[in-house]
Amino acid sequence: MRLPIRGAERHGREDEADPGPDGVVDQLTGFVDALRERGIEVGPSALIDAAAATGVLDLLDRSAFREGLACTLLSEQMHRPAFDATFDLWFPAGTGARSGATDLPSGDDGSLDVEQIRQMVADALADGDAENDGRLADLVAAIVDRIGRYESTRGEAFSTYQAMSTIRPQTLIARIAAAMAAASGDDDGGTQARYRRSAAGRVDRLGELVSEETRRRMVERSGRDRVAEYAVPTLPEDIAFLSAGRAEILELRKTIDPLARLLAAKLEIRRRRANRGVVDVRKTLRASMSTGGVPIELTYRKPRPGRPELVILCDVSGSVSGFSQFTLQLVAALRQHFSAVRVFAFVDTVDEVTEYFARSADTDVHLGSVIHEMLSRARLITRDGHSDYGHALEGFVAEHADSLTHRGALLVLGDGRTNYHDPRFGALRTLVDRARHAYWLNPESRDLWDSGDSMAADYARIIEMHECRNARQLAEVIGGLLPV
Repeated sequence: MRLPIRGAERHGREDEADPGPDGVVDQLTGFVDALRERGIEVGPSALIDAAAATGVLDLLDRSAFREGLACTLLSEQMHRPAFDATFDLWFPAGTGARSGATDLPSGDDGSLDVEQIRQMVADALADGDAENDGRLADLVAAIVDRIGRYESTRGEAFSTYQAMSTIRPQTLIARIAAAMAAASGDDDGGTQARYRRSAAGRVDRLGELVSEETRRRMVERSGRDRVAEYAVPTLPEDIAFLSAGRAEILELRKTIDPLARLLAAKLEIRRRRANRGVVDVRKTLRASMSTGGVPIELTYRKPRPGRPELVILCDVSGSVSGFSQFTLQLVAALRQHFSAVRVFAFVDTVDEVTEYFARSADTDVHLGSVIHEMLSRARLITRDGHSDYGHALEGFVAEHADSLTHRGALLVLGDGRTNYHDPRFGALRTLVDRARHAYWLNPESRDLWDSGDSMAADYARIIEMHECRNARQLAEVIGGLLPV
């Protein structure tokens, strides 16, 4: 059962106009369960707040209802895309084709006149009131129904890509901007850039509406759970480092500051708890003489908190560069918890790159550009340009072993794929023995540690290795290991 939504009567759903309070509660509970399955944390109190909000929100106003639930259920703005997609699945605007959908023009041969349809799209986007009064939604419904429809092996289906690639709205931005300027009576050429930005925003909004309408129609054909598998975007913190595309990398970068703040808070709590120190048995027994040898009051040693040194050895070859960049940025945000941080990078040869790392941490220069400069200037490739962990580890022992002390920790970042070169396990044992603590963070799934040229499973017998495929796993591992 669905909540009553404004415009539902246009889909032949008058019989579902009032689902009743039990229907609202069941629908809301199912929606929250779906959010939790996607990895969005929603506590009992947030669910109670959302239920209370339904008592004051206008349930016929779908936009207001969406915003009300977002305010009560979401704690991270980065989760909003996944929230919106899930909301569309659980609270669709209606079922079936819109009875009020706009008629699309056809040519003399009966086929759709795409050029006229594109002009209709441009006119609707140029009119700022088109979305508010439902005209744009009717046009979008007609486009999805007539242009986005196709026959799949399982029957009728709808495609956002097919609809958008036919309309090609990005090519209409100049036309939309000119219409907006003309409607405003603004002929000043210097303001055209403003109208173009506004037109581009409206074109993006059109894409969102087409995607939403496509999801709605596909839910009827394939079911909510099936559509959710591909229609609901992965949360940024769950995006796999090794398979992330350009757009996903941008989303990943947005998680660094929130993760750093969360980890810093956890580390500070741990540090405060440690400030009490351990029981000083000697002083406690001396003080107990006044009570007949009964240690009534415990005496604690004065804590000597210290910030450990951290040495990072990271693979910056193309296969794992995204993971290394993300981890380095996260560590940079936590530098205050270490007395010193030294960074060594390698592809097939190791070189110290602390100066590049420090520069990216102290300025607004993005680490991606620093990595590019590092690859071109640092001495990281002297052999065939493929990852060679054995040669890098042996070179680190020969030239930089003194960077590891009894107060420090070693953090190795990489997938352990040696390209069939000698893994040189002895060099890694030497480094582990010199450091107080040693950890290896691997962005590959544990199931792949024994596949192909991976020596991760063998390295894991020497050093404590952790799987870190995404930002969520990385935060959990670093939060458990640091301060070391």
